[in-house]
Amino acid sequence: MRGSSRGAAASVQEAFDAVLTGTGDRIALGEDLFSVSAVIEANPSLRRALADPSRDGAAKRVLAQRLFGGRVSAEATELLGATAAGRWSREGDFADTVESLGVQAVLAQAEREGRIDAVEDELFRFERIVAGDPDLRDTLSLRNTDIEGKAALVRGLLEGKAQPETIRLAEQAVTSPRGRRLDRVLESYLDLAATRREQLSALVTVAAPLTEQQQARLRTALERIYTKSVVLHIVIDPNVVGGIRVQVGDEVVDGTVLRRLDEARRHITGA
Repeated sequence: MRGSSRGAAASVQEAFDAVLTGTGDRIALGEDLFSVSAVIEANPSLRRALADPSRDGAAKRVLAQRLFGGRVSAEATELLGATAAGRWSREGDFADTVESLGVQAVLAQAEREGRIDAVEDELFRFERIVAGDPDLRDTLSLRNTDIEGKAALVRGLLEGKAQPETIRLAEQAVTSPRGRRLDRVLESYLDLAATRREQLSALVTVAAPLTEQQQARLRTALERIYTKSVVLHIVIDPNVVGGIRVQVGDEVVDGTVLRRLDEARRHITGA
């Protein structure tokens, strides 16, 4: 996010964190926020009205509370009012924030139950399974298809093998991508999980498995660079030939043999 959206999102996050200090049902809060997110996504005129930076924030807060009050919980209504009152530089930032709050509510439930580590790992593994199966990826990524059918497919893949929060977030990712690629959606959920754990998530691509000692050295090096705890998600890809590629957020450190060979080829050919 850029400009005024960043400040608006920070204010909404403070309001959300305050809600989490209570003992309310976090899964129910997440479901309310997901349902509102779907309504906003399906109604461009409503989204424009609530996200319009030229409109008075107080008026937008009242509009949001009037539209959704009584349809969702008091906590969700309050958060929607706070979100609408913000000054958003992009409509998409407004919609992204509402969905993000829903994801965070589900993750907060997993955190309360001591399952957030498992949920983060399972979401990552689900993303890799989908990425490695073109037919499955295409089925789950198709737009304007049977939404309930996609959700049922996810449940069939994960029920009995994953935490309930993992299944719910995977369903949300495939049924409400909002124009984004499925892998990007899941990556955004993983970033939110890492943030809740006050960690950074590093995607590590290597040609062969790393030993525990190698993983420890890499984690230590990254934590020294970023001054935060780092969790490694390791992907084995024989195509990298050797070396290592590490992605933390938008930053990529590519030390693979493949990259060096490609650089040498370009230097020789001038391509």
